[in-house]
Amino acid sequence: MFGHFGTGVTVITTADADGPAGFACQSFAPLSLDPPLVLFCARNESETWRRIQSAGIFGVNVLASDQRDVSRLFGTRGADRFAALDWAPAPSGAPVLADVLTWADCVVEAVHPGGDHVIVIGRVTTLGPCRDIPPLLFYRSRYTSTAPNSPYEPPEVVDTLLSWPRHTDWI
Repeated sequence: MFGHFGTGVTVITTADADGPAGFACQSFAPLSLDPPLVLFCARNESETWRRIQSAGIFGVNVLASDQRDVSRLFGTRGADRFAALDWAPAPSGAPVLADVLTWADCVVEAVHPGGDHVIVIGRVTTLGPCRDIPPLLFYRSRYTSTAPNSPYEPPEVVDTLLSWPRHTDWI
C-alpha cells in the first residue's frame, strides 16, 4: 500500500572528525514555517544517524530528476559515497552535494522515538538556491519525476504551511 505513496528523494548528510557521512532518505518533510523546521526519520542502528546525533548538525540535499545515480550510491551500504562526488560544506560543515535541486543546512532541534526509527526535527539555518529542474521522486519501487508544468497556470499555494515569506523556497 505505501508503495503507492510518492515521495521526494533526499540525501541527509553530516560531517565530523571522521569526515563526511550521508544516507538516502525518503522520509523527509518540511514541518514548520515559524520557526523553520524540517523532519526526517532514520533507523535506530544507522551509523550515519549516530554521527548526526553526535555532531548536532545535518544537511538536507533534495535530489533533482537527473540524480538517480546519487540516490543509488547513498542507498548502498558500505559504498565510499563521497569519493566520486563533488560537494562543498554548508555553513555548518554538512556536505552539500553538487547539482542538487536545493539544500538546507540544519541543527538538530529534537529527537523522538518512532519504533525501529527515530524522528529527527531540525531547525533550518540556511536555505540553498533552487535549480530549475524537476525533483527526483520514488513511486511503486521506481524512480520517476513530475510532469512539466504549464507556464500559463499560476502556482498553487496550499494553506499556510507553505506560505512563509519566502514560500518559493519551500514549494
